[in-house]
Amino acid sequence: MTFTETDLPGAFLIELDRKQDERGHFARWFCVNEFAAHGLDTRVTQSSVSFNRRAGTLRGLHWQEAPRAEAKLVRCTRGAIYDVIVDLRPDSPARFRHIGVELTPDNGRMVYIPEGMAHGFQTLTDDTEVCYQISEFFAPELARGARWNDPRFGISWPLSHPIMNERDQAWPDFAG
Repeated sequence: MTFTETDLPGAFLIELDRKQDERGHFARWFCVNEFAAHGLDTRVTQSSVSFNRRAGTLRGLHWQEAPRAEAKLVRCTRGAIYDVIVDLRPDSPARFRHIGVELTPDNGRMVYIPEGMAHGFQTLTDDTEVCYQISEFFAPELARGARWNDPRFGISWPLSHPIMNERDQAWPDFAG
């Protein structure tokens, strides 16, 4: 795996090191030793999958508050997504900045999201599947969100008129 730190301290773009032959390829997408060598949280408490039927589906922006703040490793296993993370950490020099990256099975990219960052994505194709490894158990009472188009963040989502659930549409602008 190749680890590249993004402009958001502690957030990494990770690319698979594929071993290819006539049968296809093999790649490791998680290794405790490699993640720890980059100072990343190696706990995997839960793994989750999100299946999205239609292109334009937007999920987010979400995070979980302390004491159950989550680190996440996000990978697209089918279709394509535009994945966004926003730095919400009060002490971060990158506070309120975001990055967006396209994740597909073909490009083999993953995003490591440390605690204190909001996460969301928009599907770019129909029938998209996204897999997560998460460092903490889900605690509904600590689940938080911010509006997907909060002007403070300035995110340019690739597809207009997103398909969203009521909860994600109702999140307020970030108040912190």
